[in-house]
Order: sequence, then structure tokens, then C-alpha cells
Amino acid sequence: MTRAIVTGGTGIGRACAKRLASDGFEVVIVGRRIEVLTEAAAEINEWVGEARVVAEPCDLEDPKAVGAFADRLSRGPSIDVLVNNAGGVSLESADTLEEVAAGWRRDFDNNVMTTVLVTEALLPQITRPGGRIVALSSVAAFRGAGSYGAAKAAINAWVYGMSAQLASDGITVNAVAPGFVPDTGFWDSRRSDDLIASRSAGIPMARPGTPDEVAESVAYFASPGAGWTTGTILHVNGGAVVGR
Repeated sequence: MTRAIVTGGTGIGRACAKRLASDGFEVVIVGRRIEVLTEAAAEINEWVGEARVVAEPCDLEDPKAVGAFADRLSRGPSIDVLVNNAGGVSLESADTLEEVAAGWRRDFDNNVMTTVLVTEALLPQITRPGGRIVALSSVAAFRGAGSYGAAKAAINAWVYGMSAQLASDGITVNAVAPGFVPDTGFWDSRRSDDLIASRSAGIPMARPGTPDEVAESVAYFASPGAGWTTGTILHVNGGAVVGR
């Protein structure tokens, strides 16, 4: 049995879970909103034609909750693929230093700590050799976007360090850095035709991306053929920022 864990089960996370399930993986999607995850799992299972996806509740910013989640998973087979997709952005205005600090900490916790805690907790269960760890970065890490861009840049630095640390175990660690993908929860409160048009105008390919296109890149990193690719940040942004 091949087993994959995907944190965050909406938008890109849902697309990743669907793509991996279609490849034959048994997928666990995990996050705080268990109702949303359960609905996503049911839809994917109906599409695949069998029960390959299950939902697990967990506050991924809480070390104790993540530890308990890892304990539950330890009763099953080893983990072949871990996709660290959970994240978010603080949109609240900040008029005081206290509010600035709170916003930066929120974005760091939402994006970096969710990745670090889950990976550290599940690391003993990752298949050796052959395990795959994939993180979701962002074009914001290369363009600069306040606390969110800084958090995603920290994900890139984490990928570089972890890839070196785990290479001798035969575990690869990579990241996908999506550009503008409006069909995700990230853009729910802001998405409009005008926003999509204005954002697309700055993309050389003149259109936004889709969750499925991001999931295809994740699927490559998760595949057996990617065994010699590690420490890489893959740009998936229609040419908005060239790879480097």
C-alpha cells in the first residue's frame, strides 16, 4: 500500500489529494475543518470509484495535537508521501506594534509551523528509502509580500536544510511555488472578475493557474521518477517569476 498525507484539504490540497488518489495512493487529508475535509474526501472517493481518501482532524499549529495525530497514523503503514500544503495569510490591518507582531506571528504559524511540526512528528514514519516530502511555497517568497512572503521564503530555506539532512536516508524534500491561483480558499473573500483580470495582466501567459496544475507538479515530486530531485523549488506561475 502506498500512503500519502496531505495537510489542508481545500483548493490546492484537495487537488493534490485527488491527483494522488488517482495514482493509487491511500490519502489522509488533515486540517482543522473536519466537515470540509470529510466532504472533500467523499467527493474524491466518488470520483476515483473507491474509498482511498479519509479525513483526519488536527490543529496543525498545536504541537500536542500534531503529536496525537502522528500517534494515530503510526498504527498504519509507513508514509510514502507528505504534502505540506496547509497555510494562510493574515489580512487584518495593523495600526499598532502589537497588531503588527500578531499578524507576522499568525502568518509564520499558519505557514511555517504547520509544515515544521507535521514533518518532525511524522519523520520516523516516512518510508526509507524512497520517501517524498513536498512543501507549498509561493511566488510571494520571490516577489516580497510582507509577512506572508517572508513565511514562504522561510519554507524555501527549510526545504534546502531538510533536503540535505534527509538525502542519506533516500528521502527527497522539495517545494512547489505557485503563482496566482484564484480557485482556492486563499482568495475566497477577494476573488472577482476585476481582480482576476488585473492579476492576469501581469502574467506572461496572460491567465491564472489552476489547483490541478499545481497538483501535477506535486505529483511529479511524489513520483518514483523524482528520486534524484531534491532541494528544489519549482516555479508554477505562468512566467510571472522565472526560476532561479
